[in-house]
Amino acid sequence: MNRYIAPLALGLTGIAILVWLGTWQIQRLEWKRGILNEIETTVSGDPRPLPRLIDPEAQRYQPVVLTGEIGSDALAVLVSVKQRGAGWRLISAFQTEDGRRILLDRGYVPVEQKGQPRYAGPATVRGNLHWPDDRNSSTPDNDPAVNIWYARDIGPMAEALGTEPLLVITRDMSPADTGVTPLPIDTGGIPNDHLQYAITWFSLAAVWLIMTGVWIWRLKTGKES
Repeated sequence: MNRYIAPLALGLTGIAILVWLGTWQIQRLEWKRGILNEIETTVSGDPRPLPRLIDPEAQRYQPVVLTGEIGSDALAVLVSVKQRGAGWRLISAFQTEDGRRILLDRGYVPVEQKGQPRYAGPATVRGNLHWPDDRNSSTPDNDPAVNIWYARDIGPMAEALGTEPLLVITRDMSPADTGVTPLPIDTGGIPNDHLQYAITWFSLAAVWLIMTGVWIWRLKTGKES
């Protein structure tokens, strides 16, 4: 009987750890679904006025409707868009009817269309406030001299275009921004792989259980190698 203690202890410990990891991923799945649902609810909510006092955490994804005028200059942020490839996000200044100047993320153009003339003039924009976190330790420095930006750095962009440090991501625009594809905020690009992770841990627990059973069976039948 003593010879079964080690495999049983090892087997049960391993199974318990793997089941715990799978259960933890299920809990994380529910947490992530709650976050995504909160984002979707906020993004599609009723529009509110542009804030005077900026609070990125409280105002992130806030819907807005703006009427005013798009500036003629556009900063170009290098991006890669799924099923479209490399291209540029165009960031222009937008002056509202009451005289405020903010940043407007107009959307995507293919990489070869960077220098083409873009619409400038009166427009009504529906979109969402956002404070992007594009930059990490491997992101190159922006090169404003040749209009190549590698991240939507709101501070430097606001300085370059003479605006407030507020960025609105376009959902749609009237008149239509010809040649520019809006990249509105949604939850499609936010990873939620916790279900796959949970399945992996539970599958490993099942494999561990089978291996433990085979080990004990071999001990019992004298077929231990």
